[in-house]
Amino acid sequence: MSPRWLLLIALSVLVAGAAWALAPWLSLEALQAQHQAWRGWTTAHPGGSAAAFVAVYVVATALSFPGATLLTLAGGAMFGLAWGTVLVSLASTLGASLAFLGARYLLRDAVLARFPDQSARLDAGVRRDGAHFLLSLRLVPVVPFFLVNLALGLTAMPVRTFAWVSQLGMLPGTLVYVNAGTELARLTSLADILSPRLWGAFALLALFPWLARGLSRAWQRRRRLAGHPRPRRFDRNLVVIGGGSAGLVTAYLAAAVRAKVTLVEQDRMGGDCLNTGCVPSKALLRAARFVAELQRAESLGFPPIQATFDFAQLMARVQRVVAAIAPHDSIERYTALGVEVLTGQARLVTPWQVVIRHADGSQTQLTTRSVVLASGAAPRVPAIPGLAEMGYLTSETVWSLSQLPARLLVLGGGPIGCELGQALARFGSAVTIVEQASRLLPREEPAASEALETRFTAEGVRVLTRCEANAFELVGGEKTLLATQAGQPVRLAFDAVLVAVGRTPRLTGLGLEGLGLLREDGLQVDDCLRTEIPHIYAAGDVVGRWQLTHAAAHQAWYAAVNALVAPFRSFPLDARVMPQAVFSEPEVARVGLTSEEATAQGLAFEVTRYALADLDRAIAEGETEGFVQVLTPPGRDRILGVTIVGRQAGELIAEWGLAMRHNLGLNAILGTVHVYPTLMEANKQVAGAWKRAHAPEGLLRWVARYHAWRRG
Repeated sequence: MSPRWLLLIALSVLVAGAAWALAPWLSLEALQAQHQAWRGWTTAHPGGSAAAFVAVYVVATALSFPGATLLTLAGGAMFGLAWGTVLVSLASTLGASLAFLGARYLLRDAVLARFPDQSARLDAGVRRDGAHFLLSLRLVPVVPFFLVNLALGLTAMPVRTFAWVSQLGMLPGTLVYVNAGTELARLTSLADILSPRLWGAFALLALFPWLARGLSRAWQRRRRLAGHPRPRRFDRNLVVIGGGSAGLVTAYLAAAVRAKVTLVEQDRMGGDCLNTGCVPSKALLRAARFVAELQRAESLGFPPIQATFDFAQLMARVQRVVAAIAPHDSIERYTALGVEVLTGQARLVTPWQVVIRHADGSQTQLTTRSVVLASGAAPRVPAIPGLAEMGYLTSETVWSLSQLPARLLVLGGGPIGCELGQALARFGSAVTIVEQASRLLPREEPAASEALETRFTAEGVRVLTRCEANAFELVGGEKTLLATQAGQPVRLAFDAVLVAVGRTPRLTGLGLEGLGLLREDGLQVDDCLRTEIPHIYAAGDVVGRWQLTHAAAHQAWYAAVNALVAPFRSFPLDARVMPQAVFSEPEVARVGLTSEEATAQGLAFEVTRYALADLDRAIAEGETEGFVQVLTPPGRDRILGVTIVGRQAGELIAEWGLAMRHNLGLNAILGTVHVYPTLMEANKQVAGAWKRAHAPEGLLRWVARYHAWRRG
């Protein structure tokens, strides 16, 4: 048993014993009987009595000891209204803060480990509304204060916030009880202190923080909307700006419920995913994987096979794949679904008016009840001296290549850099990946990064981590990167450079500056995806939290529904489970926390890992590289996070997302029948590995004795 649990048990026994021993003294009659004696002692020793009173009050409150009400009455009886209020207010705040800190030290880690999702949502709520909630609880003395102290100690509320809000909130009640203590001799019961009228006053007072907050928001909203008269009638229920994944799903949902919706796209329908992201990259990766499979023909029993290809033809095939999928996202399809689709640059001229400038210079003006911003993101280009003169490529422009670069430099070891860098290396380009962080895919499990770097090195991809790009120059007619790695200068000559250091939300040209919606850190949205103007929402890459197509579609549901039904109902985004995958080889997929994230959150966890080298189907396929790793709280089968490295990891992760979404543990995975032989069996195998590690050895020893007895 941990020292914390031992301390908790000891304190519980101490409080219970003290409460039993002092029960005869914890009554109004006992307090009244000692009234005159305490008054005399206070008069004779004013300083000592005040210090002793504060010390007793602090200890009693810190230990959640019963009798705080009687001590408050005693403060009034001993020191009068003014000094009694000061002493009780100080002592109650100190004691409550100590109880708060004690609960945090003794219990918070255990609660986080047992209820991680619920704790995360509670902490988010406390960060948003904790001060208002605590103030209301303090102003209405219905919930016992010691429960408030202990409960909030389990949250992420800062102790400073807890202390000042508690002192402010407890002050009215303190005044009432201290004042009653000055008339101690006349009290017949504690019920005499709080009349129905006083209870009502406390209840109204408790509503004040929320009313003040609502009025403040309404005033800020009114000020933000000042000068922008609200139309009496609207042309549209919803205008969606951006025809990528988030915009398409938002518009489709609005049309499905018969709302009048207009979708505005400036460039090509389908957005980055269809035209420059998911679709073309996966088409290119498929061709690259075929080349790699031919190179390992001997391992499958074939004679050596040498692939010959025309790179321009490969890139043409990529565009044919894009063209084949484009009708799914076309203007014609969405028009048939009931969406009005307009092409052009949309700009918000007022919170309710959108002006669309078309390619021919004409304009369309629409008034709308709600707006959803889904303008996506663009490749981020760092301000490195000389980069602009290199004619750099990005994830948007790389598809214009018709000739394979002999030497390719990739800036950035994230998903885009890893996927495209490996693909072009398999076609024969000499690829060097430069990553400023300590490893590839710095947001994923370190073991996943290590596995990917090992594979890249085996395939001839040069990986330079902890390497900072300083400048680009032409040296002897060659394009050259001047960099620093581990304090040492590095020169890298190349023929083409691919910039893959992240993506930046597209926010310019939308009129957001004039509406006061842009800050230094970009566009801000709340849990319901509302901006600071409540009827303007945002979803997808423009929000910046995730830059994933499936995440954008998920956000779009919430943006569409909230935009159409507010203010009658709002739905906060459910983002507890968001799977993601990097389609390198081996693939890297994840859902939930990594070990580094769990450690940063202070969560205790166990790691269970199953190597694909032990899986029958992987052995038969010759795809034994990789593993399935699961994080769980110590001794429990609850899933905190899963990382899969290996063939079809992006497919295998779906079962784990389903399990986490519906609070199913490893025992449920283990009890599910999986087809043999499949790669999916790896999920069951890792659950079995966890089960074996937690086998009840004591029980099994008794079972062994039972079987021995049955044998005679």
